Amino acid sequence: MERESFIPLVVKWAKAHGFKDIQANMEGYEVPKSYERAADNLKFTPDVTGVNMFNRHYLEVSMKTDQLRGSISKWKLLSELAGMKGAKLYLMAPRGHVRFIREVVDQYNIPAEVVKID
Repeated sequence: MERESFIPLVVKWAKAHGFKDIQANMEGYEVPKSYERAADNLKFTPDVTGVNMFNRHYLEVSMKTDQLRGSISKWKLLSELAGMKGAKLYLMAPRGHVRFIREVVDQYNIPAEVVKID
């Protein structure tokens, strides 16, 4: 399945866990703010953002992929932004991808919480 097909599940999870002012990179929602890396002008747009406890948190669909390098760069940027704002990066992993994502997070020392979505 495509990453985009999991975004509604992430939005549902965010609502169930008390997130407000949800922005999602899908139809029917305001698109989250994009961030651009100065080194190569590459743009990163979070899949979902939401406010909880007065901080904007980032929620990202995470899956096994061959193009992992781009994902790692995006996760590091979002975790850095979240850390500066006292927020969190949640990596939302579908069934079958959780262990792989946890290993990548540990290997690259990314401060993120891996959450299983169904």
